[in-house]
Amino acid sequence: MWTAAFILCLGNIFICGDASDQRAEPVRQTNASDLLMLEILKYNSSLPPLRAGPKTSHPPMCLESAGIRDAFKYINTLVSLVVFVVGIVGNSTLLRIIYANNCMRSGPNVLIASLAVGDLIHIVVDIPINAYRLMAEDWPFGVVLCKLVPFLQKTSVGITVLSLCALSVDRYRAVVSRNQIKGAGVSAWTATEIILIWIISILLAVPEVVGFDMITMEYKDKHLRICLLHPMQTSLFIRLAPLDTTCNLVSHLSCAVVIFCWHINLNVSNLPFQRREVAKTVFCLVVVFAVCWFPLYLSRILKSTIYDEKDPSRCQLLSIFLVLDYFGLNMASLNSCINPIALFVVSKRFQRCFKCSLYGEKNSLQIKYICHSNSSFHRIRVLCHKRKETMFSR
Repeated sequence: MWTAAFILCLGNIFICGDASDQRAEPVRQTNASDLLMLEILKYNSSLPPLRAGPKTSHPPMCLESAGIRDAFKYINTLVSLVVFVVGIVGNSTLLRIIYANNCMRSGPNVLIASLAVGDLIHIVVDIPINAYRLMAEDWPFGVVLCKLVPFLQKTSVGITVLSLCALSVDRYRAVVSRNQIKGAGVSAWTATEIILIWIISILLAVPEVVGFDMITMEYKDKHLRICLLHPMQTSLFIRLAPLDTTCNLVSHLSCAVVIFCWHINLNVSNLPFQRREVAKTVFCLVVVFAVCWFPLYLSRILKSTIYDEKDPSRCQLLSIFLVLDYFGLNMASLNSCINPIALFVVSKRFQRCFKCSLYGEKNSLQIKYICHSNSSFHRIRVLCHKRKETMFSR
């Protein structure tokens, strides 16, 4: 995992550095040969924009790249559908479990619930629109959604990273301190953490609202409306803030989170059962986050170090990078729906509660989960809130 942390750090540094270099390039005119890049920009708002300016010569457009994009239209649609369905069901069930069961309202679980809320917002708003914008050439949703979608994307990423960081710090403190485990409930410190996570994530995403705009370009006698970071931004802060703040946030915190969780994982053997299970759960969530985002990082690292857009023989290499890029984008989108699955696999408590939620009243008397009182654990027979109105009617 030290290697994973090192790779994540390098990946974000290269991505941020590459973006800064491309922003410093001379301004150039957008023409037909740039359409493919604009189409990628439509789907991935983190890439730097092309800017208007004096005309320069470009190598011929790579037709193979357009074919790869067409193939990934359908793959991305399928992945988006899976993420949408699994993400809504999984995250909603996770929130219901934490809300309906007093035993589950611990500090770490409330942070996980906050993470699930951020994922749900991203899934409901961003996933369908992102799937559409890759399929279609035009942006029909107007300026408001053009600004809102990247804003929610960056907010969701910020919530995920900061929540994982808070969970890791919380588990680190639990490992270092040998105090008794607190009972169920949300402490003032946890509530403050959640509020700060959301405020910081929103503030880091504000430049997206200012910088993104809907522009019109001419292509094959058609007026195409495209949503991207506006090419004619005059403010240096607005041009640099959206990508750089996210890169710096993810690069530093992802390294810190992985290192924290690796250190925790080495020390869980001497912990009580609940602390050991929570530490392993947090470690699993961080590993899932790293696995989901690593392909995209790898694609950007390779592209920034190897690919030369002015090379006439670049098309074969571009095809490989586009496959990696689209694969990385799909893997990153999976991160929004995979956390409930990871919790189900790792945590026995969440397994029992998920089963209780799925089976309903029939098997409610057969489902048990672990609650705790101070530092002692007790297996208790529960009804899993047999009255469903406590879960659904409110």
